Amino acid sequence: MTITNIKVRKILPEGRLKGIISVTFDDAFAVHDIKVVQGDDRLFVAMPSRRDDSGAFRDIVHPISSEVRMKMEDEILSAYYHALSEASPS
Repeated sequence: MTITNIKVRKILPEGRLKGIISVTFDDAFAVHDIKVVQGDDRLFVAMPSRRDDSGAFRDIVHPISSEVRMKMEDEILSAYYHALSEASPS
């Protein structure tokens, strides 16, 4: 699968949640509500999740391999930084 579109839907300057992203694969499959989160050391990408019966959060969708996860994270963070620079006053 190839990422064919990344839309930065929301940039949030306050708090640990920094952005909400939608990703389209092969112009045929979209995943919404991917989060850009400020971790202790760096920004990272969190997949859409929901709380299960025990109260733990479980990803609804996620990459299977670490290679695909890293590629997705790189592309999503690149799009986020680009949108952030476009939104910043010069």
